[in-house]
Amino acid sequence: MYSIDELKIHAKNIRKNIIKMVAAAQSGHPGGSLSAVELLTWLYFNEMDINKDNLKTTKRDRFVLSKGHASPLLYAVLCEKGFLDESELVTFRAINSRLQGHPNMNYVDGIDMTTGSLGQGLSAAVGMALANRLDNSDRRVYCMVGDGESEEGQIWEAIMAAANFKLDNLCVMLDFNGLQIDGEIIKVMNPTPFDSKYQAFGWHTILIDGHDYQAIEKAFAEARQTKGQPTVIIAKTIKGKGVSFMENDAAWHGSAPNPEQTAQALAEIEGAR
Repeated sequence: MYSIDELKIHAKNIRKNIIKMVAAAQSGHPGGSLSAVELLTWLYFNEMDINKDNLKTTKRDRFVLSKGHASPLLYAVLCEKGFLDESELVTFRAINSRLQGHPNMNYVDGIDMTTGSLGQGLSAAVGMALANRLDNSDRRVYCMVGDGESEEGQIWEAIMAAANFKLDNLCVMLDFNGLQIDGEIIKVMNPTPFDSKYQAFGWHTILIDGHDYQAIEKAFAEARQTKGQPTVIIAKTIKGKGVSFMENDAAWHGSAPNPEQTAQALAEIEGAR
């Protein structure tokens, strides 16, 4: 079990590598990658059973990044875990690179599902959870869904199916940063209120500050203890968290920083504003 101070160091490295990847490619999605750093840091270092010994097997917990455009976050986390060499990160989105703009399970060990078409990742996670039940496996399935992605109808079909089959081995993290590429989610196609909607569909619902490690710890513990229904952790987050000029600005959903902005972002992250 890593301490919060240790997790903060990992999170700092992850944030810096997100910026470096997007800057090197001059393409990518920094805003929604930075918003979910604490969630995935806790997930990979203190929650999921995943390590170099079981990485290439199905005998471990699995994670699906349904909002696949946040691939810089996933690659940075896999690097921090020692599954990817840091020198490869600068090839992000380059021709013939394994690190495509959206995760591809055929290229990188530790990526459990190819995602990118919004809405489909949660359906895959539901299928994994069902398969684990059929195999009498006690392994858990985790899935991160975006708040803008939640405007997709397929998300709600998957939510309905998970509750119908009482998949208590499935835990969804909803990255609720309130912004998508076109602006505020409530002005584009309002999918809120998330808590009452998930509850109406039969889910156990937990609301937290997605940057608070103690709240994250309690939420995952509660999810593990919940039986007979799937759990959603609705995490209120800040788009672009950790970089002042990116925070709460929808323009950084899919934009890359120039050299001066990159330097400022890395300095702010290193200084842990």
